Amino acid sequence: MHLAVFGATGGTGKEITAQALEAGHTVTAVVRDPARLPLEHARLSTVTAASFTVDALVPVLAGADAVLSGLGASARAGSPATTWARSAVAAMDQTGKRRTVAVSAAPLGGPVPGDPFLHRLVVHPLIGLIFADVYRDLRTMEQTLRESGAPWTAVRPPRLTDGPRTGTYRSVVGSNPPGGFFISRADVAHAVLEALDRPETERSPLGVAN
Repeated sequence: MHLAVFGATGGTGKEITAQALEAGHTVTAVVRDPARLPLEHARLSTVTAASFTVDALVPVLAGADAVLSGLGASARAGSPATTWARSAVAAMDQTGKRRTVAVSAAPLGGPVPGDPFLHRLVVHPLIGLIFADVYRDLRTMEQTLRESGAPWTAVRPPRLTDGPRTGTYRSVVGSNPPGGFFISRADVAHAVLEALDRPETERSPLGVAN
């Protein structure tokens, strides 16, 4: 499969790119600075894009079977996740809908039964206040994908760590795993790629956690 990966120079994006190549996929990494992607592979190419415009994304998406995003988010920093999603959706209107999997965040799903009392009533609301600009960007990104008509999945992890890929994390379609407080970036990348072969995750969030 030919994958277009956005945010490939970030912590999770690098993992997505490396694991995709390991799995035998061809990858086009869309980056602002190619020097920040220290990977070399016969099936890896890079496209430099200073901004996510529709014109820049049309040729990238036209050659891809699926679109993956590990982009960071912040409404205060120009809402990169929303900007990417809107341009990608507009580009898909011209090139055809593509399977789309984007990294989002667990707090968008809210607390779930089984979460500790303190987490539901104190920790979750506090995190929502502290990172309000991040979640505002991701919430709009998800809404844009939801309205696009494309077969999308928003992978929602809790706190990210730099631990190894284990493949033993939990995942729940449409909700968050109860009591899930962290997961490694490597396992998030694994979940993103696994979602491509999980039709039950289409048009739904996918909560992941250790």
